[in-house]
Amino acid sequence: MKLVPLFAGVLASLLAAAASAHTPYLAPNTFAPRAGETLSLDAAFAETFFVPETVFDNSRFSVTGPDAKQVALQTVHLLKTRAVAEHTLPKGADGTYRFSTGPRLGALFRTWELNGKQESSRDPNATIPAGAKVLSNFQSLTIAETYVSVGAPNRAALQAHGKGIELVADSHPNDLFVGEHFDFTVHYDGKPLADQKVEITEAVWTSDRKPQVATVLTDAQGKARFKLERAGTWLALTRYRTKAPAGAPVDEYSNSYTLTFRVLEQ
Repeated sequence: MKLVPLFAGVLASLLAAAASAHTPYLAPNTFAPRAGETLSLDAAFAETFFVPETVFDNSRFSVTGPDAKQVALQTVHLLKTRAVAEHTLPKGADGTYRFSTGPRLGALFRTWELNGKQESSRDPNATIPAGAKVLSNFQSLTIAETYVSVGAPNRAALQAHGKGIELVADSHPNDLFVGEHFDFTVHYDGKPLADQKVEITEAVWTSDRKPQVATVLTDAQGKARFKLERAGTWLALTRYRTKAPAGAPVDEYSNSYTLTFRVLEQ
């Protein structure tokens, strides 16, 4: 496993901007709710975390409980800049809850070259002209998740979905402390991804301060380790291109997954 710190200079700023542009997130109002409490979560696309810019819509939000059973969120309100979800946690059901936006098919991106001229379109009804050289033809497929724990964390909700791209937590996301490590594996359709880049960005909650950013690469078994050097809330992002399924309006999917997690002081 290889760790590349990107904490200083112009390069860090450029990579931070690239990492967070058009990035989805799901952020809870607390990572340690009480039993019976109504939890609130924001879901949006943003360049700075967590300053919402575009609503995360056209998706089915869900929660997986400490018993590994999945249900739909009770309330989801779609605003212009974000979705606001609420879910009342049951009493007497301590443990870890996995909240998810569910997968969302988003914008189509098409770029082609014809007669020496390059053109692009995000219009889903647009077609690439006959004889044009296709430079890109893909659609975004995004999912954002987070974990909260009532009382002591447990691992039932951490089980891999086995479908699409996901970050499978080896270390429990609700039991992370400065001076330790966050160990995880990146999967696609249940199989580990080797040499997969994961960008991890500090949440600064404001556009006035540049966040710290780091990049880790998975090893041959799809595993990676992030050294926890600073307390706060963080967002891990990984992207992976795949061939689109038969019948899709594009050639490829640009799959992206984010996980929001918190690091505490010892």
